[in-house]
Amino acid sequence: MFTFKNFNIADWFSFYRIFAAPFLLALIWLDQRLIFTWLLLISYCTDAIDGYIARKLKITSPRGSQLDSLGDQTTLIVGLIGLFYFESDFIKNNVVLILIAFVPYVLQMVIAYYKYGKATAFHTYLAKLSAVMQSVFILWALFYSPNNTLFYIMIGTGLLETFEEITLIFMYDNWASDVKGIYWAYRDKRRLKKKSTNL
Repeated sequence: MFTFKNFNIADWFSFYRIFAAPFLLALIWLDQRLIFTWLLLISYCTDAIDGYIARKLKITSPRGSQLDSLGDQTTLIVGLIGLFYFESDFIKNNVVLILIAFVPYVLQMVIAYYKYGKATAFHTYLAKLSAVMQSVFILWALFYSPNNTLFYIMIGTGLLETFEEITLIFMYDNWASDVKGIYWAYRDKRRLKKKSTNL
């Protein structure tokens, strides 16, 4: 039965990012760049807080990982919409690089939904680095102006993270959460157990 008691404090931080999205979109529509940017910063901060709280209180769960991923994706999309609206000239001048990074990401999502029926929640170290670089670039661009160095670093880490996610999808027959990376996946008991049962 669905009740609010089923969710822990880390889940509610993820819910905040999801619930904040419509308000952030409204601020874009109202052309409130500064307020939008500050609230987007708060959303990014909750992304860092919820994972720490879940690990500290030992309340990590597959459901929490899915909520966290959904909150991350929602915040990223809203941030990109804001960037496109407030810095449209920069987006137009770099549309090719953006597409080079975005197309593999969409491909990764399609593969994940085809295989697992839902998005991945591997939460690798590379994914966390990519999320940090995305937030740093977007916030810097909105508070000040787009920085090309940060932009190229964001694109590079994003591509590496996407290719790692695709590799992990093919390595895991069943959906799994909180995989640190390819190196750790090779020693993951969840993957090894499944492999041994098939022998």
